[in-house]
Amino acid sequence: MKNTEFKEFKPTSWAIDNRASIYVLVFIIAIFGIINYNTIPKEQFPEIVIPTIMVSTIYPGASPEDMQNLITRPIEKNIKSASGIKKISSDNIQDFSMIVVEFNTGIEQSDAKQRIKDAVDKSKSDLPNDLKTDPSVLEIDLSQIPIMSINISGDYNLDRLKKFGEVIQDKVEAMPEITRVDIVGALEREIQINVDMYKLHAASATLTDIERAIMSENMNISGGTIDMGGMSYSIRTNGEFKEVDKIGDIIFKSGSGAIVKLSDVAVIEDGFKKQESYSRFNGKNVVTLNVIKKSGKNLLDASEEINKVLAELKKDVFPKDVQVEITGNQARFTNSTLKDLNNTIIIGFILVVIVLMFFMGVTNAFFVALSVPLSMALAYIVMPNIGFTMNMLVMFAFIFALGIVVDDAIVVIENTHRIFKENKGRLDIKKSAKLAAGEVFVPILSGTLTTLAPFFPLAFWPGVVGKFMFFIPVTLIITLFASLIVAYIINPVFAVQFMKHDDEEQTVNRRKLWRNVIIIFTIGVLMWLISWRGFGNFLFVMDLLYITYTFWGHKMLSTFQYKTLPRIMNRYERLLAWAIRGRRPFQLFWGMIVLLFFTVVLIGVVKPKVIFFPDNEPNSVWVLMEMPIGTNVNTTDSITRVIEGKVNNVLGNNNPIVESIITNVAKGASDSPFDNTTVKSHKSKISINFVEFSNRNGASTGVYIEKIREALQDIKGVRISVEKNKMGPPTGKPVNIEITGEDLDKIIKVASEFQHQLEANKIPGLEEIRSDFNMGKPEIIVQVDREKANRQGITTAQVGSEIRTAILGKEVSKFRENEDQYPIQLRYQENIRENIDRLMDAKIVYRDMNSGLLRQIALSTVADKKYINNYGGIKRLNLKTVISISGNVKTGYTANEIVAKINTLIEKFPKTDGVEIITTGEQQDQKESMGFLMKAMLLAVLLIVFILIAQFNSFSRMAVIITEVVFSLIGVLLGFMIFNMSISIAMTGIGIVALAGIVVRNGILLVEFTDVLKAKGMPTRKAIIQAGKIRITPVLLTAATTILGLIPLALGISIDFVSLFTDFDPQFHMGGDNVMFFGPLAWAIVFGLTFATFLTLVMIPVMYYIAYVMKLKFKRKTRSHFVDKGRPELGHMPVIPKHS
Repeated sequence: MKNTEFKEFKPTSWAIDNRASIYVLVFIIAIFGIINYNTIPKEQFPEIVIPTIMVSTIYPGASPEDMQNLITRPIEKNIKSASGIKKISSDNIQDFSMIVVEFNTGIEQSDAKQRIKDAVDKSKSDLPNDLKTDPSVLEIDLSQIPIMSINISGDYNLDRLKKFGEVIQDKVEAMPEITRVDIVGALEREIQINVDMYKLHAASATLTDIERAIMSENMNISGGTIDMGGMSYSIRTNGEFKEVDKIGDIIFKSGSGAIVKLSDVAVIEDGFKKQESYSRFNGKNVVTLNVIKKSGKNLLDASEEINKVLAELKKDVFPKDVQVEITGNQARFTNSTLKDLNNTIIIGFILVVIVLMFFMGVTNAFFVALSVPLSMALAYIVMPNIGFTMNMLVMFAFIFALGIVVDDAIVVIENTHRIFKENKGRLDIKKSAKLAAGEVFVPILSGTLTTLAPFFPLAFWPGVVGKFMFFIPVTLIITLFASLIVAYIINPVFAVQFMKHDDEEQTVNRRKLWRNVIIIFTIGVLMWLISWRGFGNFLFVMDLLYITYTFWGHKMLSTFQYKTLPRIMNRYERLLAWAIRGRRPFQLFWGMIVLLFFTVVLIGVVKPKVIFFPDNEPNSVWVLMEMPIGTNVNTTDSITRVIEGKVNNVLGNNNPIVESIITNVAKGASDSPFDNTTVKSHKSKISINFVEFSNRNGASTGVYIEKIREALQDIKGVRISVEKNKMGPPTGKPVNIEITGEDLDKIIKVASEFQHQLEANKIPGLEEIRSDFNMGKPEIIVQVDREKANRQGITTAQVGSEIRTAILGKEVSKFRENEDQYPIQLRYQENIRENIDRLMDAKIVYRDMNSGLLRQIALSTVADKKYINNYGGIKRLNLKTVISISGNVKTGYTANEIVAKINTLIEKFPKTDGVEIITTGEQQDQKESMGFLMKAMLLAVLLIVFILIAQFNSFSRMAVIITEVVFSLIGVLLGFMIFNMSISIAMTGIGIVALAGIVVRNGILLVEFTDVLKAKGMPTRKAIIQAGKIRITPVLLTAATTILGLIPLALGISIDFVSLFTDFDPQFHMGGDNVMFFGPLAWAIVFGLTFATFLTLVMIPVMYYIAYVMKLKFKRKTRSHFVDKGRPELGHMPVIPKHS
């Protein structure tokens, strides 16, 4: 750089000359920022759209193996050719095949669906000819998780409770924010025609005769219109049943000609469908409503409206003894999370202002700190336009940016004061501000770009994790660009108009002081009188702080600014002079190399715990129970009640940290949060919900996981797993082993042997080992003797239809009552349909092929029964049959260390041709994320290198600054080891990548200013020392503001400022979900930046001096080389003094 005079930065100059326009702009930014903050949808986690398509096929009578071979494989063969597919999985059970296709996240859901539909269409020619319905292709919306459960209980039967539930359902589904409301645990009304098989046989009638009779009677028929007496009349024949009892009065003729009254052969009941599921709330039977929100709608608004509706219904509609309770309310956790993060922002903001006050004075600190809310307001204006919601990741990005956004303003304002002070009497404040902005524009722009550089690759993180983390880099990019606008357009205007210069703040005007105190106090009293007590209390506190600052704080700040800070600067000057004397720079450099090597070795020795996403104290714990396939719902419920009792014993009565215990049997019992409608009679789920972290008084919820596991160990014959909710995006299971191949028998054998060996090895920390393959599904096969049946003119279809109608029943019509309609179900009585031997006595009516007469023959005459055990289901993954073995990780252990031992076991396990054993689940996601983060780090460094070379046009300057990135890792790694913290692959990794951009920011300013001083003719050594002394203030300020902005989040400090001023209750607590999730990221930056501040202040000058010395040596060697070659004119180059 050769220019010693800097030009003005035109946008800044325009802003200073047009201050009125800037004030209007600030007002507009503030108003629209507040409006958007209040209206933007709020949620705890962002809604992630993963293009996922499901292909489902029904093929009655097919076994799981037949479904795999005849349906799934032909469809998969065509699906695999579709582009953009990430994973194909399928599940084949009796009569049903389900294929789930997950696409890469860049594919639109509609495009994905069309590709799969095209593939399915191609497959139709390969499917069985007797397939009655085509495969259906459906989109899966993974965001359709219930936002809350509404539980209705009281001294009423389930049918009456359902009626109450339907009232709530209608009200809630009418809200614009709600997609649907699913009712769980209720009875469904059904008109049952339970036929006595023996009476039916005696009357020579059939189920088909009854079906035809009911269908023929239960109808209204329009007869057209007739004209009579000048009027047109419509004719309608009414035959629909008005009363259930009247159905039994139907008289019909059997196929043999007999006259039969329905009530003589059947019992007509106005009852309910067989209860398929049970639901309990704190041990009481309940009807539960699961509420599903529309994508993109405001969660908090939806929750507020639902609470209003429930309050009105409980007050005006429902009886007083009906209890309506909300559980699993995401809005409550979202509100708590966002409130904590908002409070963290406020605490961080206060700490930043305090630091700025010490270095810049109160007035200057206030206006510099305004860059924080203004930058955020600009971000709020942009966010809704790009489809962002307000969630914990966006809020964290604001906390992350808290200390960084003031950096630009600090440098611009500090430089303005320096130029004004150095040219006092020659330049006014307006000119100083214009020149200051121009002088530092390039290094600040470079610093901002290098800060942003690591976040650009993070925005392209692939997969589910990338979709989840996407909000952090994009929010940071928006906010930091906004901070540039504030620093160069708004802050200079404030500096010229309001900020104090030199020692203006040292004078205390007591008259003005007391006048301001009285005015603030009066306004506070008025706020109290109009019931705005919180704001009034806030003004009273500000009044006290104002007085305290004027009489005591002002002196303390002045002492720091005019005594302590100069002393620090002088000592730092001597430290720099010592550091760059003689061979000391090389000694310090090699010392850093040794420290880096020592740190890496220490990591290998200490081996800190490495996890994918940070662990958390659960808000919910789930006890999942699975019995053998085929277990009926009543048996499952009875075992579940035993488990409930043991869980209650562990939790204790009236436990203050337990909010509710919800039990679901058969329905809503899946381990997937997306599956709330599938009925599986052999499964149950107990959900234990805890109160918010701030209300737990420090009590741990995680300890209950191990206690519950221990309490349930003595329950044999069932699979029980205890799991908890996790922070972060959906990932695979912590421990998951997949055995894949083509030969199912081989896979079953290998999976069984490997599971036994896994259990025998007793790997520490691994428990609840289970396979997802079920071999023991009990079945009764009715085998038709085709020869006997065909001789009588009976087909297999007739036999199967008779059995199906007898057991499952057949909906033959509808019974209408007001606006509702209920199925009329025809089937045999329970004592017949639940007894296979009696069912085999059922008569099949057929027409004699010789005489043409109708005859009856017992089912047992043409068919036999046999008992077998069949596959419960066959799973496939990426076109191969797969059996998965999974397990849970005990508290105190990590999945990584367990999986490492499993991999060792896999290596020693005997190999089987055509069968592969691999570890997947969370480990697979972790491996992909680690690979991406390594690439992102490399790309970030390359971007930083490019920006540095573009600015300095020098490889040596770039090398000086880039070493700071490498050495900053020492601080991160040592910090995590010293404080015995677990290293999170995802969150610590992001912190390290982000740190790369942050640490070079101050290095750029220091190197840039050293070059400026050299260009003015100052000797190199003196320029290095002088640049460090002048830039120590902005370096310390920017580092301190960034660190202190993150400290509240790193420590989990939370103070509720609203309740502090309204009720004088700060609700102070430390810890919580936010610190557990974001803590590793925050600490990575705090540790790294703390160490990097030393690097900036000491090692950057040292490296700059080393680069200078090395360049001199290179020139001397080059000169000697040319002299030896006969080029004596180069020998006249001046010799640069050793310490020039």
